Amino acid sequence: MSGRAASRRKLRVSMMSKPLLPIREVARKLGLPEKYYESIGNYGAKVSLELLTDKAFPVRGKLILVTATTPTVSGEGKTVVAIGLTQGLEFLGKKAILTSREPSLGPVFGLKGGATGGGLSQVEPSQKINLHFHGDFHAITSAHNLLAAMVDSHMFHGNALDLDPERITWPRAVDMNDRALRKVTVTVGGKAGAESRETSFVITAASEVMAIMALASGREDLRRRLGSIIVGMSRTKRPISAADLGATGPMMALLDEALLPNLVQTTEGSPAFVHMGPFGNIAHGTSSVLSQQMGLRLADYVINEAGFGADLGAEKYLDIVMRSSGIRPAAAVVVTTVQSMRNMGDGDLLKGLPNLERHLENLGKYGLPLLVAINRFPEDTDAELKQLSDYCGSHGVGSSLVEAFTKGGAGCADVAAKLVALLERAPAPEVKPLYRLTATLEEKVLQVAQQIYGAADVIFTDQAKVQLRQLSDWGYAELPVCIAKTQYSFTDNPKLAGAPTGWTLTVRAASLSAGAGFVVITAGNMMLMPGLPKQPRALSIDVDADGNISRV
Repeated sequence: MSGRAASRRKLRVSMMSKPLLPIREVARKLGLPEKYYESIGNYGAKVSLELLTDKAFPVRGKLILVTATTPTVSGEGKTVVAIGLTQGLEFLGKKAILTSREPSLGPVFGLKGGATGGGLSQVEPSQKINLHFHGDFHAITSAHNLLAAMVDSHMFHGNALDLDPERITWPRAVDMNDRALRKVTVTVGGKAGAESRETSFVITAASEVMAIMALASGREDLRRRLGSIIVGMSRTKRPISAADLGATGPMMALLDEALLPNLVQTTEGSPAFVHMGPFGNIAHGTSSVLSQQMGLRLADYVINEAGFGADLGAEKYLDIVMRSSGIRPAAAVVVTTVQSMRNMGDGDLLKGLPNLERHLENLGKYGLPLLVAINRFPEDTDAELKQLSDYCGSHGVGSSLVEAFTKGGAGCADVAAKLVALLERAPAPEVKPLYRLTATLEEKVLQVAQQIYGAADVIFTDQAKVQLRQLSDWGYAELPVCIAKTQYSFTDNPKLAGAPTGWTLTVRAASLSAGAGFVVITAGNMMLMPGLPKQPRALSIDVDADGNISRV
């Protein structure tokens, strides 16, 4: 082994509290019989769906939603805190499990980097999880593109369904930031000569197939959802589905293995499900319902992270995932940092605190018991941390200083203890969604914009109005809305910090995710295909002569 590789390995080992456990020992911690999992290597496994129908494993646990205040570009360590909280509960002798999302290669090679935590609070093996893991993202990409290929093949071979080539809405997908693919021209050809049409690519984390996989409750539900995907409309304006094309069966075959949740562990050997990866700013932003359902049968506490700030991942969990799955969170832990509050206040911590206040007020509207986790960074001063803690107390919400990165579970023992106490004081909260499904699609958007984002009004472009009217005419008006907007602000403008009021949300477009069971509302300049920054993290990623990968 080279000197550089040896140094890197030494550093990595020094940051780990203990060696990784063989996956069978992680399963043994959960009381998971061997018949219900298949090992993949020494440190990973796929868990069988049969576990969910075994009466020996009834629902026993409480799900804790981990969310955050508005993040900065570098992130506030929400994943680190979620992992640390799981370890902290185990530190106290509790039976806990993490349910987290799989990383997308877009951020890994783009700006933000991997999504496996850091320091003494990571999910392991982190490099494998950050790269190809168990192939789930590749299976989803393949299934998505198979449907795209079947659409074009249908057009080539006579178009028996009378698909309107100008109204085909199903894009292609790739798991990489690639702005050049936001708009592409494809040539299908046909008996009457070559026909070209414009289409696009979305990043795999924004694919409807990803959303479907994360929301499916089992194979039959997956089959129903895949068949419901709308790929476009006929010349008579009739919606055309994946089932109409006969695509459901082959997509099921590609996705069968990927549907099974992945069991891994944290740096301290705490059990973790890492499964599916819809983005929180584009899609609904949380791990698979299947992994959460399994966690609720295997542990007393399920720590489930929701993407970005509470205006995105938490709102979508409570208004979309909770309705679909029937899983009601028992409490929410809101991660915040001095860095985030300073950023929200244009450099002034005190001026940024209204951002925290709005997030707390918003979650209170759902009826969730709350606890704030203040994630400590090295440059934070004791005075700043006390200001944050005092502010939470003045608003009737408990808080705890978290040092998960440097201390692992021990650095989260206090927040874990306060969470247990909170759950004991409020054992059965009445958690409810924000809006009624019988409201119009426009009314639902307005309610989220006004009650969660702080907007005064919503403007719908002419294109969005036409699209929403078409979706209502097709019978999809009672679906929940999934608003795609920037994660860096309550507004649709990433430069507006704090907790702005009196502004107007602009809805640019609306599209149907019938299989996922929601309508996507695109606000502002949100893109479903991100681009690489000028200096992407890809420039610093390499492999040495011994096969050690750097910076992943």
